[in-house]
Amino acid sequence: MRQVERFLRLRYRPAPLADAVDGRGRVLHVTFDDAFRSAERVLPELEARGVPVTIFVCPRFADAGAPLTVPELVNEPREELLTMAWDRIQELAASGVGVESHTLSHRHLPQLGDDELDRELREAKAALEDRLRRRCRFLAYPFGDLDERVRRAAERAGYEAAFAVEGERGERFALPRVAIYRGEGTTRIALKTVRRGR
Repeated sequence: MRQVERFLRLRYRPAPLADAVDGRGRVLHVTFDDAFRSAERVLPELEARGVPVTIFVCPRFADAGAPLTVPELVNEPREELLTMAWDRIQELAASGVGVESHTLSHRHLPQLGDDELDRELREAKAALEDRLRRRCRFLAYPFGDLDERVRRAAERAGYEAAFAVEGERGERFALPRVAIYRGEGTTRIALKTVRRGR
């Protein structure tokens, strides 16, 4: 929460995700990838500070609330990789937490063939819309991993915008986010923020 409080002291304005997409001023919107259950620990504190939140969900893991099984996280404790199941995701969405797409199953999108890529994007969007009964507008690329073909596929799949990590301001299907990882201190986060001009 120290990082969030720092942004608030710097007069970042808590704002919906759509405002962050449109790049209107110094806005603060907190996002969590992967729908890890551990993200729930900080939701009450963010709500108390009026900071909106969006969770990017992989529907295939939400079907069982299974741990996120990707090779890059093999050394993480299993309990930290448990994801939220649909019932909890639906409760959070009903309470005002944003829920958007992180693809169907968290694959490296540039490595996929066209049909697999299309399925990862379209089926995730369809599953979220079916379960939540509202439009899925936004996408966060797993691993922040994209190329021009992936950008075009995301747009064709019907998303309004998509987030990368090393993205480009004004590029609607490669919007930048400041990635914050466990164990990073306020100094490192401040440097990331300065580099992004945010």
